[in-house]
Amino acid sequence: AIGAEVAVEPGAGVKSGLPDSELVAAGATVSADALKDADIIIKVKRPEASELSKYKRGALVIAIMDPYGNEAALKAMADAGVSAFAMELMPRITRAQVMDVLSSQANLAGYRAVIEGAEAFGRAFPMMMTAAGTVPAAKVFVMGVGVAGLQAIATARRLGAVVTATDVRPATKEQVESLGA
Repeated sequence: AIGAEVAVEPGAGVKSGLPDSELVAAGATVSADALKDADIIIKVKRPEASELSKYKRGALVIAIMDPYGNEAALKAMADAGVSAFAMELMPRITRAQVMDVLSSQANLAGYRAVIEGAEAFGRAFPMMMTAAGTVPAAKVFVMGVGVAGLQAIATARRLGAVVTATDVRPATKEQVESLGA
């Protein structure tokens, strides 16, 4: 659509469940030298200092940079001749909503927190009635009802837990109730 070529390093999608073959089928090129020739590099987290030697001077890196208190990392990027866009500093306005990495990452964090909590809990979340008796539903308490908290509520409810939640902001009460907590 815009004439860009997409290249990824081998195995780049493995942790997301995407083998190289699916990335190739979607139009990407798989190359061990993908970073060396890239004009634009898109990552989730900012590059480690050890990665910067793989980037060409003048490359643009778009990622969650976490710039505050990380002056050394920013200096390393500047010294490598790399420009950086911190996606988490994108204004949270309607026009930029599709680029709101904070909300999308928080959404995943809320979901994953419940999934990992369910794994650690060691028994089923929903109430279960069997011939041997009744196992009560798990009780989940969510502290903080931002994007992550709302997703945690929704996920725990879908798994069958009895969910309650709290937040210091009175305005969240309606959101919590709309999710059935």
